[in-house]
Amino acid sequence: MSDSAREISPYLLEVVRNALDTIADELALIVMRTAYSSIVRDAMDFSTAVCDANGATLAQGLTTPLHLGSFFDAMANLVATQRDTVKEGDVFVFNDPYLAAGQHLPDIYIVRPVFIDGTIEAWTTTVAHHNDVGGIVPGSNSIGSTEIYQEGLRLPILKLIEAGRENRAIWDIISANVRLPDKVIGDLKAQLAACLIGEREIVDLFRRYGAPTLRRTFAMIHDYAERLTRAEFAEIPDGVYRFANHIDGIGENPEPIAFRVALTVKGDRVIVDWTGTSPQVRGGINSPVPFTKAAAYAAIRSVLGSEVPNAQGFTRAVSVHAPPGTIANPLPPAACGARGITGFRMIDCVMGALAQALPNRVPADGSGGSTLPSISGRQDGRPFVFVETVMGTSGGMPEHDGQEAITHVGANQSNIPIELIERDHPLRVERYALVPDSGGPGRFRGGLSMLREIRILADEAMISVRSDKRRFPPYGLQGGKPGTPSWNIINPGPRQRVLPVLMNEPVMLKRGDVFRHMLAGGGGHGPALSRDPALVLHDVIQERVTPRHARDAYGVIVRRKARVWVVDTAATQRLRARRMQRG
Repeated sequence: MSDSAREISPYLLEVVRNALDTIADELALIVMRTAYSSIVRDAMDFSTAVCDANGATLAQGLTTPLHLGSFFDAMANLVATQRDTVKEGDVFVFNDPYLAAGQHLPDIYIVRPVFIDGTIEAWTTTVAHHNDVGGIVPGSNSIGSTEIYQEGLRLPILKLIEAGRENRAIWDIISANVRLPDKVIGDLKAQLAACLIGEREIVDLFRRYGAPTLRRTFAMIHDYAERLTRAEFAEIPDGVYRFANHIDGIGENPEPIAFRVALTVKGDRVIVDWTGTSPQVRGGINSPVPFTKAAAYAAIRSVLGSEVPNAQGFTRAVSVHAPPGTIANPLPPAACGARGITGFRMIDCVMGALAQALPNRVPADGSGGSTLPSISGRQDGRPFVFVETVMGTSGGMPEHDGQEAITHVGANQSNIPIELIERDHPLRVERYALVPDSGGPGRFRGGLSMLREIRILADEAMISVRSDKRRFPPYGLQGGKPGTPSWNIINPGPRQRVLPVLMNEPVMLKRGDVFRHMLAGGGGHGPALSRDPALVLHDVIQERVTPRHARDAYGVIVRRKARVWVVDTAATQRLRARRMQRG
């Protein structure tokens, strides 16, 4: 603990910490309630944070962890390069991974300094995934891009507002370079409103407690987060835990992309090393290093038992090494517009390593984070762009089955309601369902795959998809089996067309075409033959598992008796005994 923090009582620490959390959540609510686009307003693909004078995160809104961990590098870069130019009333805007330590071009940061008596004491920050920022593919998530220049509008650190006066030139440049300027500008103004309200709340906090007290309290929050984190790390057995995973690859003839992590636990420190991971690729899935760090932070935070503050002090106990020139730390001008799939896969990879160290805390692999279909075209002479982050299912847990319709560790986001999709776009959602028999068998079953079928109502439309886990489906743990693979299909049936998991070129559709998007099913946890037959029966009754799958996957014989499903206990015991003898 720093000397200055020793004077602060633990009661004041909790009061201030909760006040900062509340402010960060208030920022998130303002963005959600005032945003124009469905990707921000309904899918909640945005994040908010409150930072101290040095740009170190003090509190984060309950939004997207893969964003939140990336604030650290972005704010450190902003403070280092802009501190001498900052004036009261300034607002900064940026998105570029190489020029501004951003994540990818659709994620635009809006950041406002908070001045107290002429001195910067804090920052209110937001980042939101915008519906479109230009580039060669509507939605600006081009997998086929080979360099960042193809991906859309690049914004270095700029003053969107300077000393309270708007820079109209920047607004005009943004409007001229995006396909949906009304929604992009509307979402930016939602971010501005949140930062302004956040500034007001932080000023009130300083008026109540004074700058000297709050500076010491902020330092104590970082120290407290670090201390809790190190205490938990000290309880993990020392060792090097390795895990490998793959992204299927890009295009019609994909080549697997390898992820190899070595997670070293040494005393009260953890080192995450991506040496051996594939080189950067000629496609839009490279992960800038701030995003790679955020993936490691999100995975590790998810297994901690303590109520660790969402403060940057947590990161002092974690080191992340990603060799330059790899997919986890690309060199410019590598494309990174669809880097989300890479961040999710890195989280899943770190979780696989953590499962070796903490087998009773880590679930089997899930559907792999949000997939991202993008459907665009024109209707009544106006462009439309539908982008959705589709969630999701988890793998089997050490103590219960995997769950459906939940978020991934890396993204606290939501599927867009059907009614809003159909209201805002010439699309009709014809099916939205769970897929029976898709959860990986295990003592605790993986969550079921989720399916959406969307019919095109415009004369024509263009579709691009970012998905994964077909060739390499979600892994099981502790003897559990993998889940089922993902699928993207045009016009399901005898003449269907199967699309790649990662499309390097968009596909044109016409009125009446149907797009089926099916997520992967979660992996199982523990041996399937040890699953309680009563749980299998319950799954059959709920139509999550068919009677045939109950027999084939679990060795459980379920029959109808007087129009009621029951377990044939004697037949089940004989079948399971035979299978266990065969090994």
